[in-house]
Amino acid sequence: QLVESGGGLVEPGNSLTLSCAAAPGRIFSRSHMAWFRQAPGKGREFVAIVSRGGGNTKYEDSVKGRFTISRENAKNTVHLQMNSLKPEDTAVYYCAADPAILTAPLSVNPDDYPYWGQGTQVTVSS
Repeated sequence: QLVESGGGLVEPGNSLTLSCAAAPGRIFSRSHMAWFRQAPGKGREFVAIVSRGGGNTKYEDSVKGRFTISRENAKNTVHLQMNSLKPEDTAVYYCAADPAILTAPLSVNPDDYPYWGQGTQVTVSS
């Protein structure tokens, strides 16, 4: 029900925007939405999350100030704007949905997310 797009090969220092489109329905509007990533040989790592209403966000320390997560509830879409990309950002990026009440905390634990996209590859290399 989640489809990522926008991945690709970019040189260090450049930018890329990922998008995740959700199937029509209530899941998206009722979910905190997050991006995770997984590099070869590593576990799935939290990147960023935006709350149901879009008012609260949280970022992994290494991407703070470089990445921005946003959502368009009318279009069932969440974006990840990635600037100043580094080789260590290379990974498969996954979109995930956590259906939650409005006051639920923003989780960085992938086990709390029942809905996942198929992933999109981001490679940062010169």
